[in-house]
Amino acid sequence: MAKAKCHNCETKCGKGKINPEVLTKLEDGFRRLATSNSQSLLKKYLTQAVFDKLKSKKTGFGSTLLDCIQSGLENPDSNIGVYAPDPEAYTVFAELFDPIINEYHGGFKKTDQHPASTWGDLKSIGDVDPDQKYVVSTRIRCGRSLAGYPFNPCLTEAQYKEMEKKVSGTLMSLTGELKGKYYPLTGMSKRDQQQLIDDHFLFKEGDRFLQAANACRFWPTGRGIFHNTKKTFLVWLNEEDHLRIISMQKGGNVGEVYQRLVCAVEEIETKLKFSRSDRFGYLTFCPTNLGTTIRASVHIQVPKLAKDKAKLEAVANQFNLQVRGTRGEHSEAEEGVYDISNRRRLGLTEYDAVKEMHDGILKIIEMESCM
Repeated sequence: MAKAKCHNCETKCGKGKINPEVLTKLEDGFRRLATSNSQSLLKKYLTQAVFDKLKSKKTGFGSTLLDCIQSGLENPDSNIGVYAPDPEAYTVFAELFDPIINEYHGGFKKTDQHPASTWGDLKSIGDVDPDQKYVVSTRIRCGRSLAGYPFNPCLTEAQYKEMEKKVSGTLMSLTGELKGKYYPLTGMSKRDQQQLIDDHFLFKEGDRFLQAANACRFWPTGRGIFHNTKKTFLVWLNEEDHLRIISMQKGGNVGEVYQRLVCAVEEIETKLKFSRSDRFGYLTFCPTNLGTTIRASVHIQVPKLAKDKAKLEAVANQFNLQVRGTRGEHSEAEEGVYDISNRRRLGLTEYDAVKEMHDGILKIIEMESCM
């Protein structure tokens, strides 16, 4: 009598038949990576022993080690080099993901657990710049992945369409301040396209890192943008994650932006179920966004501190903040305007992530005004 297959075989043990072509690509890619000058966390932690242990595993969604590392293999200049093709990858390929997550997030050991989702006392977060002297705009976003679906590299065209129908229907049912319109990228009119470009809302097909990770399949099927009438609430569908939920407005009223995001997420969660693990919190395509998935940021003009970047970086580090140029990473500060955001996402609550940014910006404004 044939032995019955363990119910948890693929999701827990990762046992399954791997295509010989996939194994060949893995072996070739690993050899290239090992002899490259890559400084990625992938190269650092994908040792021969780890590679041999993981190369023949796959998840219940059918994802292999190649799906996790192909972007890092093709782009040796990656900082991280890995993506999770589906929610189960974090468990099946834990020997690779765990040390990368631990290093990137500044210490998140195998025994650590992300806390329960907590939005906290919304009234304790207010306007960091009521006189409107320094903060140009405020933006808080979070990512969500629909439960029961893999991430972008393993989604079928039919699944993209199914997800778009579910999510757009939910978004179009929002009321009050959140009420708005959904714009599918497929068949978008030139007029709508230009307006979304003018508003800086339109996202483009992924960069070479996402392309190599197979995150742009069937583009633009299943992709779209929703925004409310006031253009202070925005949702990206199937850009990098299934959903990117964004609240934003001019000025420094972090409290208003945060409250809008919380209201939207709680409303959406009544109709859609999202992938979450007890250990990592909300699961995302890129391990850098795990946990709260929160990125709370301001564009802030601090011309005096801009002349003393070391001082700005020092206070930012006190509050675990990341300082970037006006247009994001690897850009310059134009007219002394910086993009400053929370660095920590994993191992703390949503409230703590936003409060850290809020308090840090208050301190930066205090320093700028005293110089």
